[in-house]
Amino acid sequence: MSNETTERVRGWFTGRLPEQWQEQAPEVAVDREEVTVVLTIADVAAGESEVEQAEARAGRAKAFREETREARMAIAREAEHRFERKVSWGVRVGEREELWTHVSAPVMTRLRQPQRRVLDTLVESGVARSRSEALAWCVRLVGQHEGDWLAELRDAITHVDDVRAQGPAA
Repeated sequence: MSNETTERVRGWFTGRLPEQWQEQAPEVAVDREEVTVVLTIADVAAGESEVEQAEARAGRAKAFREETREARMAIAREAEHRFERKVSWGVRVGEREELWTHVSAPVMTRLRQPQRRVLDTLVESGVARSRSEALAWCVRLVGQHEGDWLAELRDAITHVDDVRAQGPAA
């Protein structure tokens, strides 16, 4: 997605979301199928143990999800109509992050035998139940270990989009 599209969507959500939902600016991610909005809400100061803190955060996230459901659904309908993408929601409370709804989009690909063998090994070893799940596992693993490189690549794409917009056909 172009930087301009992401900025438009982020700006719209920042203006549309109730202020009390915005401990920080919402984190908005956009692709061809989906807009994901992760809201940061106030952390919970509870208990002396990590377990108690984790459970307090889980409770705060659950309460926020239930209390804001109708309003979030109304905002999502508006955004889906405006941006022609599904809207998914999540929340961050302290160090805990939950995604409640998200699109699982099929992706078609052609793989040669060496790549299929990698997927089949993951299936045969029980790491994944299917080739599809094995491929998703591989993508998550690359995303975790190559995050900085992927972020740099996204920045480069944004720069190319900006330069292209300034070209003679603009």
